[in-house]
Amino acid sequence: MAKTILVVAEARAGKLRQVSFEALGAASSCIEAGDTITALLIGSQIETLASELAAYGANQIIVIDHTDLEQYRPDAYVAAVQQAIEQIKPELIILGHTAIGRDLAPLIAASLSAGQLSDVVAIEKITDDLVFTRPLYAGKVFERVSFASTPCVLTIRPNNIPPLSQDSSLQAEVINLPYTVPTLHTIIRDVVKKASGAIDLSEAKIVISGGRGVKSADGFKPLEELASLLNGAVGASRGACDAGYCDYGMQIGQTGKVVTPEIYIACGISGAIQHLAGMSGSRVIIAINKDPEAPIFKVADYGIVGDLFEVVPLLTEEFRKVL
Repeated sequence: MAKTILVVAEARAGKLRQVSFEALGAASSCIEAGDTITALLIGSQIETLASELAAYGANQIIVIDHTDLEQYRPDAYVAAVQQAIEQIKPELIILGHTAIGRDLAPLIAASLSAGQLSDVVAIEKITDDLVFTRPLYAGKVFERVSFASTPCVLTIRPNNIPPLSQDSSLQAEVINLPYTVPTLHTIIRDVVKKASGAIDLSEAKIVISGGRGVKSADGFKPLEELASLLNGAVGASRGACDAGYCDYGMQIGQTGKVVTPEIYIACGISGAIQHLAGMSGSRVIIAINKDPEAPIFKVADYGIVGDLFEVVPLLTEEFRKVL
């Protein structure tokens, strides 16, 4: 019997996040002939984004466009998702493992009395069952899980499940659903945004991070210059955040963000277990540290023993020549 998979797309500043395309890729690995992938767009003035979702594999797109949905609010978004669920009756609901996805997924699951799985990094089909893999204990072990019943909800970790190749010739049915404001709902009076890089840390392909070795807030400037050149993002260890060198929004680690970029450059980071938990899944790890005995070198693919304030500018200069 044909089934429907619902992908809850996520947009920021009028643009779809990369993890939304990856979620469509995840959905494509779960379907068989005759199944439908439905993407859900929630927000204000977001209908123009529908064609992008079609290009990455959505067969059907539900748009719920309302001024009340311009900023994320749990009660409003849950109500919107419930409207879509009532319309298509999906067996599986997929979200990105982002700040919004982590908040929204359990609320959706609770409203459906459904099973929920977070931080999925791989999906495989074994006979008629879908098996989902996710890390536990800061990535020390991985568990493989199947759902016993449907519907079910899961979030996928960014940069782990590749999206399908973009095909602009693909078309999808677009359904506009009216939004019904919940009887009990919150109202956002003001939004205070912290300054951050142009590229989201969790989705960046290249991450340059600084630890206590940067010595000050100004010590991040060479890292920011290199990140800008490589179209990457700048992160930090908890030690750098605790020392006041940068905002906690940049923290990578067990109590910060988990990143899995293609290239991770650790500058002046010793390599505490807490930090490794947030970046050990990176494809290639490059460590720069004055201490040849620093634990970070045990997980690094390439190590440079030296002063980051000498090495990073040299790397920047060489990359600039090549690029």
